[in-house]
Amino acid sequence: MSRLIVTRAEFQEMAEQRLAEAKALLDQGKWNGAYYLAGYAVELALKACIIKTLLATDAFPDKEFSKNCYTHAVEKLIGLAKLEGARKTATDADPDLLINWALARDWSEEKRYHRIDKTEAEALYTAIADGAHGVLPWIKTQW
Repeated sequence: MSRLIVTRAEFQEMAEQRLAEAKALLDQGKWNGAYYLAGYAVELALKACIIKTLLATDAFPDKEFSKNCYTHAVEKLIGLAKLEGARKTATDADPDLLINWALARDWSEEKRYHRIDKTEAEALYTAIADGAHGVLPWIKTQW
């Protein structure tokens, strides 16, 4: 039976699972699904960061904040996680990370209605997964 994930650890685990699933689909030439799931890895990781931010305060989040968390928009999630400054510092120091963030930022759940080619799917996956300059490894330093 399915169960809604709610904890920071569950969001972290699911982010890693989605990236592994994206890699498996890439290996099978399933570009659409690979692209889609790679982007969800970033979304889930950022939501883990939002939970960390909430745990750092004893204040109850306002209703609008909570409502805004139910988004797929990467840039909105960066703001909600309060990561703009840290990301700017990191991307100023690492031009490759800046390029990778540009690719990840443009992901949208609406791409599920698009045909994604191999180049686009591989580029997004690499931007997210790259060990030295990838978006997910950077987010993991924040979650």
